[in-house]
Amino acid sequence: MAARKSSGPRIVAELGRPETPDETAARKAETSRVHRAAQNPVNLVIALLASLGIVLFLVLVVARPNTAMHDTVDFRSVAERTQPGIDEPLLVPDVPADWEANRAEARPGTSDGSFTWYIGLITPADGYIAVNQGINEGEAWVADLLKNEQPTGERTIDGVTWQVFDQRDTRDPGNFAYSMTTQAGASSVVLNGTATDADFDAVAESLAGDILDAEGGR
Repeated sequence: MAARKSSGPRIVAELGRPETPDETAARKAETSRVHRAAQNPVNLVIALLASLGIVLFLVLVVARPNTAMHDTVDFRSVAERTQPGIDEPLLVPDVPADWEANRAEARPGTSDGSFTWYIGLITPADGYIAVNQGINEGEAWVADLLKNEQPTGERTIDGVTWQVFDQRDTRDPGNFAYSMTTQAGASSVVLNGTATDADFDAVAESLAGDILDAEGGR
């Protein structure tokens, strides 16, 4: 007759005897610790891969830069379309090909029959120059645009005399860090922005012929 198998506690080979309850608890705790230790590097790798996936998504989809830093406008074409509705010749600067314009428009003026022709120019170095032509606008319009600042000097560029308003050393001058004003027939002209003197000179030089024509060749 076959002998019955013992149903007593399991004998642990390393001990040569059954485990005590404390030894069983210690063995299970050590097994759990080893399992957790093995899982930590795996979890770290998974978390790292997930983070890299999010960064890649942001780079490719969300933070992908546009091919151009500015919305560009063909201000010459806008001037051609706008000119037929305005008697006074619109001033259109001839600037280098690598300059851009982010806006060009004719705005209603401060009184009947007056307009402001505006072009916002961006230089390759991200300097800004606004060309403001106040058609049938006077000194009050200029003073309001420049916040009643007083001229800091005067310059003559290609035969045109400009009043200069240099506010670069003042606190927060914004887009009026440097301004130049002159008269062109029935138009008051204001250049303002953040660009360099050389860039302002380039715009003033390109407008000189039209301004002198408007002034009757003064």
